[in-house]
Amino acid sequence: MVRFFSPPADISDGMIRLSGEDAAHIRSLRLRPDELFTVCDGAGTDYICRLGSRGKVPNAEIVEMRTSRGEPSIACDVYVAIAKGDRLEYAVQKSVELGARNIIIFQSERCVSYPDDIPKKTARLQRIALETAKQSGRGCVPEVTAAGSFAAAIGQAASAGLPLFFYECEEKLRLKQALEKSGKTGTVSIVTGPEGGFEPHEADFAVSAGMLTVSLGPRILRCETAPVAALAAVMFHTGNL
Repeated sequence: MVRFFSPPADISDGMIRLSGEDAAHIRSLRLRPDELFTVCDGAGTDYICRLGSRGKVPNAEIVEMRTSRGEPSIACDVYVAIAKGDRLEYAVQKSVELGARNIIIFQSERCVSYPDDIPKKTARLQRIALETAKQSGRGCVPEVTAAGSFAAAIGQAASAGLPLFFYECEEKLRLKQALEKSGKTGTVSIVTGPEGGFEPHEADFAVSAGMLTVSLGPRILRCETAPVAALAAVMFHTGNL
């Protein structure tokens, strides 16, 4: 079923006011009057709607309301070091599909490139998050933001119930062990590095801030693969996959 997102302010009296962009999408899909589609309020509630007039502003009549099924039981924020090319876009897209709550990009010392216009970059990534949330049946659209610095990213990530810092030089603690030892926790943070990995002093800083350095195994994963693999493991361990 086709899926759209509308803010709660546009939902009232059994009807939903669709944005101009969504109205244009409906016309391009050639939906017919009385066809059903889903509108989500972005806060975890789905509205099954019936299409009325397909004019410039189509009517969306609510016929059923239910809790979104696409939201996981655990809140997991993903911190991804800025990477070149489309690697960052891939990491954002797959993180949204797997159930990330929010995605935060940050710069570390070994980042190969850094965008000149961070607001423009985050806006594009947010658009990718929105489209992916529609495709994957999410009940919320993860927010994509940029941390002001590496220290700011770590300070924020360290506040989670289970703060995981993935470091290729970690030899003792595997992700599986960290998850098994953690017990029940409502929040998880995942921090992964850039193409060249983290500097040793960055890992030391993360530990001093209260994070756990964790290994993803003996193989070195690409910077866009690591956050996806880690998030998938967390979702599987918590029964969300």
